Amino acid sequence: MAAFPWHSRNRNYKAEFASCRLEAVPLEFGDYHPLKPITVTESKTKKVSRKGSTSSTSSSSSSSVVDPLSSVLDGTDPLSMFAASADPATLAAAMDSSRKKRDRDDNSIVGSDFEPWASKRGEILARYTTTEKLSINLFMGSEKGKAGTATSAMSEKVRTRLEELDDFEEGSQKELLNLTQQDYVNRIEELNQSLKDAWASDQKVKALKIVIQCSKLLSDTSVIQFYPSKFVLITDILDTFGKLVYERIFSMCVDNRSVLPDHFSPENVNDTAKETCLNWFFKIASIRELIPRFYVEASILKCNKFLSKTGISECLPRLTCMVRGIGDPLVSVYARAYLCRVGMEVAPHLKESLNKNFFDFLLTFKQIHGDTVQNQLVLQGVELPSYLPLYSPAMDWVFQCVSYHAPEALLTEMMERCKKLGNNALLLNSVMSAFRAEFIATRSMDFIGMIKECDESGFPKHLLFRSLGLNLALADPPESDRLQILNEAWKVITKLKNPQDYINCAEVWVEYTCRHFTKREVNTVLADVIKHMTPDRAFEDSYPQLQSIIKKVIAHFHDFSVLFSVEKFLPFLDMFQKESVRVEVCKCIMEVFIKHQQEPTKDPVILNALLHVCKTMHDSVNALTLEDEKRMLAYLINGFIKMVSFGRDFEQQLSFYVEARSMFCNLEPVLVQLIHSVNRLAMETRKVMKGNHSRKTAAFVRACVAYCFITIPSLVGIFTRLNLYLHSGQVALANQCLSQADAFFKAAISLVPEVPKMINIDGKMRPSESFLLEFLCNFFSTLLIVPDHPEHGVLFLVRELLNVVQDYTWEENSDEKIRIYTCVLHLLSAMSQETYLYHVDKVDSNDSLYGGDSKFLAENNKLCETVMAQILEHLKTLAKDEALKRQSSLGLSFFNSILAHGDLRNNRLNQLSVNLWHLAQRHGCVDTRTMVR
Repeated sequence: MAAFPWHSRNRNYKAEFASCRLEAVPLEFGDYHPLKPITVTESKTKKVSRKGSTSSTSSSSSSSVVDPLSSVLDGTDPLSMFAASADPATLAAAMDSSRKKRDRDDNSIVGSDFEPWASKRGEILARYTTTEKLSINLFMGSEKGKAGTATSAMSEKVRTRLEELDDFEEGSQKELLNLTQQDYVNRIEELNQSLKDAWASDQKVKALKIVIQCSKLLSDTSVIQFYPSKFVLITDILDTFGKLVYERIFSMCVDNRSVLPDHFSPENVNDTAKETCLNWFFKIASIRELIPRFYVEASILKCNKFLSKTGISECLPRLTCMVRGIGDPLVSVYARAYLCRVGMEVAPHLKESLNKNFFDFLLTFKQIHGDTVQNQLVLQGVELPSYLPLYSPAMDWVFQCVSYHAPEALLTEMMERCKKLGNNALLLNSVMSAFRAEFIATRSMDFIGMIKECDESGFPKHLLFRSLGLNLALADPPESDRLQILNEAWKVITKLKNPQDYINCAEVWVEYTCRHFTKREVNTVLADVIKHMTPDRAFEDSYPQLQSIIKKVIAHFHDFSVLFSVEKFLPFLDMFQKESVRVEVCKCIMEVFIKHQQEPTKDPVILNALLHVCKTMHDSVNALTLEDEKRMLAYLINGFIKMVSFGRDFEQQLSFYVEARSMFCNLEPVLVQLIHSVNRLAMETRKVMKGNHSRKTAAFVRACVAYCFITIPSLVGIFTRLNLYLHSGQVALANQCLSQADAFFKAAISLVPEVPKMINIDGKMRPSESFLLEFLCNFFSTLLIVPDHPEHGVLFLVRELLNVVQDYTWEENSDEKIRIYTCVLHLLSAMSQETYLYHVDKVDSNDSLYGGDSKFLAENNKLCETVMAQILEHLKTLAKDEALKRQSSLGLSFFNSILAHGDLRNNRLNQLSVNLWHLAQRHGCVDTRTMVR
């Protein structure tokens, strides 16, 4: 193999660069430009219907883009054509699609600014719970009359079903006693499923029986604390029933031609559907008890659309009046809430009924203090402060419906009516919860006056101030009132003895304080919170509220120099004793800092505080910490490190990096960031000083280089270490620190044998050879400009690295080693040139040191021949059937290398290239297009 000598061809890099440069061609405005609109040519084909037909084609050009999707739908909609001749199953699918679209349209009548019932449902179920035993009365009905003969007469059918309902109401009764809350919920869910199953099996009367049975449960207040949750569970069943009935009637409106339009009128409904709809209302009208009759009819209120245009507007006032017959004020207010809910869903524009419900409720509100309710509370052992909050979900919902897009005059009237009731605290709280925040904010002082006059016996004032604070967090009060509002509220809040009551209010008013006042007032509020929450370690039970306070403060103070000058901010942080919570708070602080800190900082207050915050995050890392969590923490700490700058005080900057290294040694990405930062610092130092104070500058650069050299070994990732050794060596070389650069390169060379065969990449094991190939190619490219050490032989580092490559255990069927040798051949060819392709400023590379010396060139060529021998030897080992494709590919690659870098005037090298060409195409394995090119 050594019989083939290497002769590098001389390169004129400037001429080659000039020849490869793209030719500049002037472009006129009328010429093609990639951002101009595309002109599309549309081809229309006319088919001739005959045996063995051909088609005649005509083309037309258009100056605008033709939308291929819209052009397909020109003329008749193909889906409509298909539906016209579809079977019933297909028609049902089309109807279901139309129904879903119609439901979306109906739900969109109320804007997104209206909070839906679904968002309140979970909160009610979680808040209103009980440990008392519950019961369910099941009216089973008798089995008589089930086996009668069927009659085709509609009147007989209706009469039979009405008799079944009578039988149901007069039938046997079964009571399930001693149910836990979860047992009760499970039973209600079973009833909901039974309703669906009965409907699916066409047992419509049974389904109605289930709904009536469930509705009756809403008259039971025996476990009064659970009533709001019971209301939610039962009305879920009512909603299911109402939806099933509506869809059933709607499906009857479908014939073989079309389905109802989205916004249909009664004239579009056929007689069969109307008769069925009336039948349902007749069945419901026959229910004897008021509460189930009211709820079941309200659940199918939307079905009035099938009968007349005014059906809903006529039924809503009647149902509103029906509620007046319900004696229990708690039961009646929830009935009104349900009526308002279905009313907002089907006819939100009919405000009069909503308002009537509200005013009727105000008239009957005094019943709460009547003997009947008071006796019931005594019987159940429930205090008034526990009873009154049971009204809140229903009242809040009614008030929300009434106040939605209501004019100022109506809201003022409602407020005046509440005043006439003696400023009842429960009513006032619901008003502030439901009315628009802007309305409340502009009348803040009026509401504070009403709050002061309220009786605290049933509903504490601090809850009223909390509701007021929630509004002021969304809308601003008059500027002249802001300080007085804060003083009035805080006078009440700071006197609260119960820590939980206190922190629930303070959390809300911190937002108001941050929005409208300076750090002085915020500091006062934080100090007050610390004072109330520190005794008996009360803060341990209020971490969510304390976290909320921190988030609100940092959301308003984006200037961290101001934030950390708030005297009580850091002591406030000290209340987060639980590590997981403390870390979450620190993460929130760092996220805000990274997002809003625009300029680098060297403020000692900020640096000391954030170092403490980052240290807290870092110290939370242990063996069980997930990799994703480590990455997040490292990202936040790195974001802080990048924002620290001492300007031209480079020594102070390096001192900061030294301190950071000692504090964050357990997070490898942070150490990597520090090494990169120090390398940039070294480059910036040399650039700024430009030779001034050269001795001091050189010493500082060597200190930076030493920082990197002693930090890299502490890293775990082997390719991280390799790449940092290479990068740091390049930085040292750029700063004329030749001995330090040699040390980095030698360290990298000594590390290569430790590269494992498989490495972990994003949790998956991958072969490492491709990564090693990339690193070694970069390394050899760097060695072009590294001057030889005077005490070592010619090309010492190149030889050392080649020896490591030679001794490394490569995969059995791998060609990566030969690809590396090919790169080395390119390097050695570049080293034989009189002037190298690139240099480092103020560093004499081997072209300057040897000046084209014949001994150096001879050593270079000798090394080239050794590398060539290795390549050719490997090509010989691939002369097997299963390796011929690899041999062909490598042979062609080596041929291209000789073509690019070898001097083909040498006959033997010329002959070698011809042999490689024939070898590449000998077995027909190489790509033909590549060979032709």
